[in-house]
Amino acid sequence: MVKNLIVFLFVGLVAVGSWHCNKSNTNTSCTVVQPADEEQAILTYNAAKGITGIKDESGLYYEIIEPGTGGTPNLNSLIEIKYRGELTNGTVFDSQTDPTKTRWALRSLIPGWQIAIPKIKKGGKIKMVIPSALGYGCRANGNIPANSILFFEVELVDFY
Repeated sequence: MVKNLIVFLFVGLVAVGSWHCNKSNTNTSCTVVQPADEEQAILTYNAAKGITGIKDESGLYYEIIEPGTGGTPNLNSLIEIKYRGELTNGTVFDSQTDPTKTRWALRSLIPGWQIAIPKIKKGGKIKMVIPSALGYGCRANGNIPANSILFFEVELVDFY
C-alpha cells in the first residue's frame, strides 16, 4: 500500500513537472535576424525597385530624394511626416498623408527611423530599406509579419 502510494505520488510529481516544463518552455522569445543576414535580400529589393541606397553602418539602406533645408531633428524632436510603408512583397501596410496625425517623438519610433530621419532636414524626403532588426524584429506587429524587411518613403514636413 505504501509502495503504491509512493509510486502514485512519484507519477503525479512527474506529470506536474512535465506539465510545468512544457508550459515554461513555451517559447515566448524569438530570434532576431541580424542585418548582415538580410543584406542580399535588401540588395535584391533595391535593384528591383531602382533604389540606389547608401548603406548606413547599422545595415539600413537609405536614399535621400530631397535633403530639405534648415536644421535636422534629433531623438528628442517631435516630427510631423507624410509616409508610406510596405513589405518587400509590395504590400502597403501603412501610410499617412496628413502630417498633423503624425506628431510623434522620434525616440518612440522604430530604430530604423531613429537612424534615417535625422539624415534629412525640414521638407526633406527619404527612402529607407530597414532590416527587420531595426524595424519590428522577430515580433509580428499588426499586419507586419515577424522578421520583415521594411520599405518606407518619408517626407519630413516639420519638427519641433
